[in-house]
Formats: sequence, structure tokens, C-alpha cells
Amino acid sequence: MSALKNLDRPDVYPRSSRYDPAWVVGLDMGPHPLWLLEDLSRDLDLKPGMRVLDLGSGMGATSVFLAREFGVEVVAADLWVAADTAKAVFTEAGVADRVQAVNAEAHALPFEKESFDAIVSIDAYEYFGTADSYLAYITSFLRPDGQLGIATPGMTAEIRDLGAIPPHIKALVGWEALAWHTAGWWRFQWEITELVTVTSARLQPGGWNDWLLWSRACLEHRPEGRDAAERTIAMLEADQGEFLSFAVVSARRT
Repeated sequence: MSALKNLDRPDVYPRSSRYDPAWVVGLDMGPHPLWLLEDLSRDLDLKPGMRVLDLGSGMGATSVFLAREFGVEVVAADLWVAADTAKAVFTEAGVADRVQAVNAEAHALPFEKESFDAIVSIDAYEYFGTADSYLAYITSFLRPDGQLGIATPGMTAEIRDLGAIPPHIKALVGWEALAWHTAGWWRFQWEITELVTVTSARLQPGGWNDWLLWSRACLEHRPEGRDAAERTIAMLEADQGEFLSFAVVSARRT
């Protein structure tokens, strides 16, 4: 069976299965973004007309999903992808009237305070959101009772408690694995500030396997990323869910 066919899983991800797997893989910048967003959305209350910031939106698959599936107005902000590149994706997908592409750095966002009903970040928050001070910054852009939701690579145990980065993880990402935390770490990190009320903080039971299925599809259909895909597959096959998954965390601004 084609590795791409394994990305069609309507029993687990019914919304994501409405999208051509080849289209999603073609926008690859990390583990299946629609699966992660669909799972996260179960812990959020997204309603038509809301203004949503998609922070670290990459090539824009998650922004298309948000606009189509929930009828929200999306601002797609990313540092690495030019706004014109993302805009072309939104135009082709027929959502350019509901999605605005912005090139922005996560610590210098060009938005008014309290201007969003929700902020979501899929496989990106680990790059900029682990500092103690960042939650105060990002929630300043939320309206009162606004929602924050992230899906980020997660661990079953803190590396600090393990005493070392497991070798198969270190071989792929090195010290950057220090930004991969348990769901419990995220819950404490957010709750202790009293800036938000955490509504969910959980580790996906099969997150590592979802990541593996995605990486195999990318290996099959993205030859230019062959080396990265092979190294990621090696890490996940060695791990077998012992340490790796995704943390899915949501909260409301207090």
C-alpha cells in the first residue's frame, strides 16, 4: 500500500480526510499539520466569524483548514514563508477572502493588543514559546476569555528527569530536544502564571506513530527531503512511543 494512502484515516481524522493527502504532503514543513490541528480543535470552541491567529502557519495548510472547517477569519503568520507564497496557497484553495498572510517573527508580532478570539500554533510553538515570559506576551493579543491552543512535539518524561537526551532523539535534533516537554510541564508552566485557565493538557497516545506515517509519506513523495525523512523515520522506529509523542494544550485567557 502506498505510504500516501496511509494518510487517509477518516475513522480517526474525519475532517482531515476531506483533503488530498498529496496536497498536504506538498506543503510539508513538519508532522501532519491537519491531524494535529483537528485533534487540538476538539479542545477548542471555534465559531464562525471569530478572528484567529495561526502562529507559525508554514505553507498555510492549517490556515486553509481553519477557514474551511470552522468559518473563522484567519491571520496566517510565519517567519520562514513569504506572505506572497502563502497567499498563493490560499488563493488556490479558495480562501483568500478569509485568510490574510503575514510575514512576522513570533516575538515582534505586528498586531493590536486583544485583537484575536483565538490563537493556535501547530508544530511551531516549541521554537519560540518555551521561555517563561512568552505566555504573557502572546496572551496580550487575545481578547478576554480568548483561547490559546498548541500542538507541539512532546515527551513522556522530562529530559531533565532522564538526565540526558535519548541517543536516537539527539541524533536527529541534538540539544533542540530540550524544547520538547511533557503535557504536565506545559500545564504547570501556564497555570502557575494565572494568566490563563488551562482547559486541556494531554499527550497523544499514538502521536509518534502518526508522525511515522507522515514521514514515510514524505519519503515517498518528497525526494528533495529524503535525508531528513529517513533520519526522522529512524528516530521514530527506534523510539516506538517510549519517549516521543505530541503535547496538545489549550487554555483561555483569564
